[in-house]
Amino acid sequence: MNALRNSIRLIAALALPALILSLKPNPARAESASRPSPQETLVVESQVTHEFGKSISFTAKIHSPAPIQSASLLFRAVDEEATRVETLQVAADGSTAFVYDASLNVFSPFSEIVYWYQATLDDGQTHTSEPRTYSYTDNRFPWRDASQGLVSAHWYAGDDAFGAAALDSAGAGLSAMKDIIPVSLAEPVHIYIYSNVNDLNATFSLGGRDWAGGHAHADLGVILVAVPPGSGQALVMDSIIPHELAHVMMYRALGDSYYDQPVWLVEGLASMVERYPNPDYARALEIASVNGTLIPFGDLCASFPADSGSAFLAYAQSQSFVSYIRDSFGVSGLSRLAATYSDGFDCDLGATKALGSSLSQLEARWREAALGMNRGGVAFRNLLPFLLLLFIVLIVPIWGAVDVIRQRRRRAAKAR
Repeated sequence: MNALRNSIRLIAALALPALILSLKPNPARAESASRPSPQETLVVESQVTHEFGKSISFTAKIHSPAPIQSASLLFRAVDEEATRVETLQVAADGSTAFVYDASLNVFSPFSEIVYWYQATLDDGQTHTSEPRTYSYTDNRFPWRDASQGLVSAHWYAGDDAFGAAALDSAGAGLSAMKDIIPVSLAEPVHIYIYSNVNDLNATFSLGGRDWAGGHAHADLGVILVAVPPGSGQALVMDSIIPHELAHVMMYRALGDSYYDQPVWLVEGLASMVERYPNPDYARALEIASVNGTLIPFGDLCASFPADSGSAFLAYAQSQSFVSYIRDSFGVSGLSRLAATYSDGFDCDLGATKALGSSLSQLEARWREAALGMNRGGVAFRNLLPFLLLLFIVLIVPIWGAVDVIRQRRRRAAKAR
């Protein structure tokens, strides 16, 4: 209970005293009289329901000042640019319905869908309704909820203590990252916890995504993870929840330039704030360094490998490399690096501008310092300042002695 109270106090202290900015635009105005305004088409009694991964049903009743010639439903995810347009059949009383096939044309799980209606009347005028939003949740499961401040945990397997432990992990993660990543809780964060990897993977598949151990829908503040209830739940939560939460905080700090950052940087930062980093990372790095199978960081700028083994190594490398950069250049170095990439510099030039060394040079030094590779080169570089000083100390008297000998030889030659 003390851990839970501490977590609650931490999250409450971090939360900014701001109102939750709703993603929903103002709903369509209700009719104030039996006669609709001649300037607009009102959509009343509109409703959306869905079966996750299968269908989304839109129903509405359109009131218009003149007979409707044609009508359309327009909708898209809030983070999409392309809008879907569907032609509607409108009954005499203005009612209409449309069922969208969500199995073929998928939306991401827990995304927000914005939708509105358009109608062209017999007088040729086209009217548009006010937009509304709808949450496309994974409603296959009976979610339970617990919240503290603007952080909410949702789960369907496990008791109340399970949800409290998730909030505790979130609070610990926020505490760990506050000195590395700016923490913003001005808007809500939702953590959806699946009881097993198979359920989570099925959600990703139905939502049109590839396999992943966890996912942060950073712009919406939505996190999806898999944590089996049981004795090991705290260890898993303390690793995966802070990791995904870091992605949300990075997006809130960087905005859309979050997507301009190298993958090794964002994943390395997220791995650094895990309460219990994966103990197998060190072993993976050791084996790869001995076998010569380390992945060049230039290959980890845009994406990580698709196969799980190489992806695991990429995470291990990124966590170690970003930790090395922090130890060598400080948190301010990491901030300069992120800011430079936000300015549009490519993966290699960004490192040069921010830290004064190219990405390949930084990688070489990381391999030497963190993995002990090329020990001879490390020793030589460590001794180089002393060798230069020794050279300076010795070269002056040696050069003077040589000059004296040359002058004596010249005088001896003239005497002859």
